Amino acid sequence: MELRHLRYFLAVAEELNFTRAAARLHIEQSPLSRAIKELESELGIQLFERNPRGVQLTWAGSVFLDNAKRIFAALEQARMDMRGVALGFRGTLRIAVSDGIAPNRLADLLARCRQEEPELGIRLFEVSYAQQVKGLLEHHYDLGFARIDAAGSGLQAQRVWSDPLVAALPARHPLLSHRRIPLQELIRHPLILSHSEVHEGQFQQISRLLRAHLSEDEAARLDIAEQYISRETMQALVAAGYGVALVSGTERSDLAGSEIVTRALSLPDSELATYLLRPAGEPSAHLSRFLERVAQTCRRTEEPSPQGLFDSLRPLAPLTRLRPMGLPQAHGSLSVS
Repeated sequence: MELRHLRYFLAVAEELNFTRAAARLHIEQSPLSRAIKELESELGIQLFERNPRGVQLTWAGSVFLDNAKRIFAALEQARMDMRGVALGFRGTLRIAVSDGIAPNRLADLLARCRQEEPELGIRLFEVSYAQQVKGLLEHHYDLGFARIDAAGSGLQAQRVWSDPLVAALPARHPLLSHRRIPLQELIRHPLILSHSEVHEGQFQQISRLLRAHLSEDEAARLDIAEQYISRETMQALVAAGYGVALVSGTERSDLAGSEIVTRALSLPDSELATYLLRPAGEPSAHLSRFLERVAQTCRRTEEPSPQGLFDSLRPLAPLTRLRPMGLPQAHGSLSVS
């Protein structure tokens, strides 16, 4: 079996059409068909079912596809390791980040890694939560940070830190008369929330918090003025007076000196939790040391929660299907039923 057989198989399995797969590979269709037949002959099993409209993977083909993806992920990791070696590194960790995780937290953590293990290369990938889960399962990433702990079988999660949830308001807003803003007062004003798909975890945690403290009638009357994707958009909307944003308390330093003021909420447990996700199984030596640094960094920056700084490792619930990515919808209501 040659590597080209695997590359050809992967193209056909993803395109489910020999013509499109051949165009993607920049080869003629006949050598592609011949290579797939050679592969099936060597394996002694049929990988595709041919029909007039294209092809479909057999059960054996689906199993082989998972293995082929792992092989290519391992090859990509080997290439990255060699590039790292050429730069003086002795290993690489690929870290996915979703939900706009607090940059100051990551900065502290990465600075500690660079100081204690400078020969370890680290690559960051800012992706959606769905992409993070897919990449972890297919071994494109070694670990990830997100604000959701339900990622499906094959992954493990640890709650690593929590940040206070605060309200971001324009200067001279009437709610600034409160040292801590009561929820009943907050919901009288238009709200600006993180986008429900781009920052899925943060949106879900805020929704659960509202669900716990609002009646159905109050939830139905919520005025969600905007959903933001970037911090810059949120800041512009709040400063212009479009509404009050609910954000992580770690963003206070970013807002200092702007026309935006933050206030704590008068709510118990009003915080945003961050989780570390990784593939199930025994971690590598590099990953084990990184996990220990995560724990040490978090111990320095906050007191442990009553549940403990790290929850016990556990298999995660099945991944809920995401809706297609869309534009933020303004002037909607938030369902918290």
